[in-house]
Amino acid sequence: MMSTFFAILFYFASLVLVVGTLYRISVYTRTPAPLKIPTTPAPTTGGGVVLRMMREVFLFESLFKANLWTWGLGWLFHVSLLLVLLRHLRYFTEPVWSWVAMIQPFGMYAGITMVLGVAGLWARRLFVERIRYISTPSDHLMLALFLAIGLSGLTMRFVVHGDVIAVKGFMLGLMHFDLQTLPSNILLYLHLSLVALLMMIFPISKLLHAPGLFFSPSRNQVDNPREKRHIAAWAKRMESEN
Repeated sequence: MMSTFFAILFYFASLVLVVGTLYRISVYTRTPAPLKIPTTPAPTTGGGVVLRMMREVFLFESLFKANLWTWGLGWLFHVSLLLVLLRHLRYFTEPVWSWVAMIQPFGMYAGITMVLGVAGLWARRLFVERIRYISTPSDHLMLALFLAIGLSGLTMRFVVHGDVIAVKGFMLGLMHFDLQTLPSNILLYLHLSLVALLMMIFPISKLLHAPGLFFSPSRNQVDNPREKRHIAAWAKRMESEN
């Protein structure tokens, strides 16, 4: 019964994640940008914009300039989360890709640094007055969700060991629509439920800053208002109709 329940849950969560995220991205692509508003100093060429976006994505450049403590905690959390996700690819590949096998030790300890990063970001929202003032319940709930996922995963890794072979068989079965038995483990049920919850709320949460960054006009626009007049797509259509 639990195997069937989690199979249905993850199929549904995957559908919500993919369809919901694609829908929100489509909304971003159709949202007009009527003004030329790049945050200065901004690049004056398309290549410069690409480099700026890459620095923002990989180095969190603007956050680094704003607050070093927040930058350090945020970068630690995001890099650790990436390593944890890549480490979990072993449950979805057979044979396991060589580079996935190579990063297993790093991904294991990245779970610890991810929890530390989340805890630091949450402490910032709790104890820094100006950040606490603008924090909403959803901000605290998202951090609590990540913390619970990380702690439950670490507990299964270092304290209560589960049958990882059976878990991998279950995940591979989901990918091939061949239902396998999920090990009976309360902590595993909790961990998987939290992950599924994260997948379902991703398209309606602030986590959409991940794809949304690429659609930010303050970041993706070329600073050339004097050289080229900026006309939004909807304004161009109105001009052509008139």
